[in-house]
Amino acid sequence: MKFKGLKASMAMFLCSLLLVLLPVTTFAQDYPTKPVSLIVTFAPGGTLDTCARTLGSTAEKFLGQPVIISNVGGGGGSVALGQMKSKAPDGYTITCCTSTGLIRIPQLRSVPYGPEDFIPIMHFASVQSGVVVKTDSSYKTFKELVEYAKKNPGKVTYATSGAGSPMHMAMEFVATKEGIQWTHVPQTGGAPGLAAVLGGHVTAMSDSTEWLPHVKEGSLRLLATHGERRMKSFPDVPTFRDLGYDFINETVFMMAAPAATPAPIIKKLDEAFKKAMEDPLFIQTIRNLEFDVAYRNSADTKAYLDDAYKRFAEMLQKLGIKKE
Repeated sequence: MKFKGLKASMAMFLCSLLLVLLPVTTFAQDYPTKPVSLIVTFAPGGTLDTCARTLGSTAEKFLGQPVIISNVGGGGGSVALGQMKSKAPDGYTITCCTSTGLIRIPQLRSVPYGPEDFIPIMHFASVQSGVVVKTDSSYKTFKELVEYAKKNPGKVTYATSGAGSPMHMAMEFVATKEGIQWTHVPQTGGAPGLAAVLGGHVTAMSDSTEWLPHVKEGSLRLLATHGERRMKSFPDVPTFRDLGYDFINETVFMMAAPAATPAPIIKKLDEAFKKAMEDPLFIQTIRNLEFDVAYRNSADTKAYLDDAYKRFAEMLQKLGIKKE
């Protein structure tokens, strides 16, 4: 009798579980049935925004629904990510962000989210970045900029797309090693930073390749880059490592969703964006920015972020940088 009662109880439990899971499964299979909102974590006009719009317009062909893009800049991406944390985990509000916002900024200052609040969907590009000044400035090399900063504490100002970004950390890495003081002027994205340096409001800009066309046409001068190797268009411009600074910007551009978003939905989004990466327009966009097309699926992106989080923590400890 006890065995029969246990058997009946188990049957009732399994039926109840099935009733709970069935709507979720059906929902995931039907997804998406309405437009998907894609929030870009930086201001319009920057490299992340350009990539998101190109990728999103192609991915909607595979999703069968429009991908509606909006921008929430500020805090190196943390403002948008803070808002994303409270969004419903239903796949209808996702974000295009940088790995920086998830693994670096939460270790540098208090923000209303952590890496655990998001599920990576995939990543699609590895970025390039560097330091530029106006062509009519007196700085012909990065060394000259550093030497001036040594003799004039606080007078060199530089823009980045946000506090805690790799481009910000690159400059502070140099400042720590050289014993200098220069002033960081954070922006809501690369485009505002570009306007600041072109307008003469800051001495330099340390950021992604928003500056690329201006360097090529001659209004800005590229002093150094943050990549593992020199840029193809500028083989004579040294990397930070060439200059003796052991720093690399290994940021990736990626898509993410709120935690608890069902795995089948993540899979559909991952597949759609991966297919979109094959579009010639997207490939050309990445090449124009001198980025590398680089894909990892959801699981591999999470593994990469977990490893990068640990390595960044080690770097902060080595530099003696404490969380604000």
